[in-house]
Amino acid sequence: MLYMYDRELLLEDFKNIIWALDQIFKRFQAIQSSDDFLKDDIGLEKLDSICMQLINIGEVLKQVDKLTDSKLLVNYPEIDWKKAKGMRDIITHHYFDIDAETIYVVCSEHVPEMKKVIARILIDQGA
Repeated sequence: MLYMYDRELLLEDFKNIIWALDQIFKRFQAIQSSDDFLKDDIGLEKLDSICMQLINIGEVLKQVDKLTDSKLLVNYPEIDWKKAKGMRDIITHHYFDIDAETIYVVCSEHVPEMKKVIARILIDQGA
């Protein structure tokens, strides 16, 4: 239940996160290792576009916390929401220090899990 929150806005936010996760998944499919991000312009473009979606996700998660007074995401502890939101800050403020291996791990391990959890949140909220 979403208590007194703007349910429609939150559902739209979660749908936007799903869209961003799908974009990451599509762009990541051709990547077999972190080196693939750095070997040519195509890899760098994939890295850039994936980072942009990670920024978007972090920004929306911060908005969700603001809208829900930080009371919704804590009900889904399988995701480290603090790190997911923090990824936005790291990419935005320290882009030239981004480690391709970190982005590779995020995409291969955390993106699929986050999609499952966000899909469950949508179901739990009656979307």
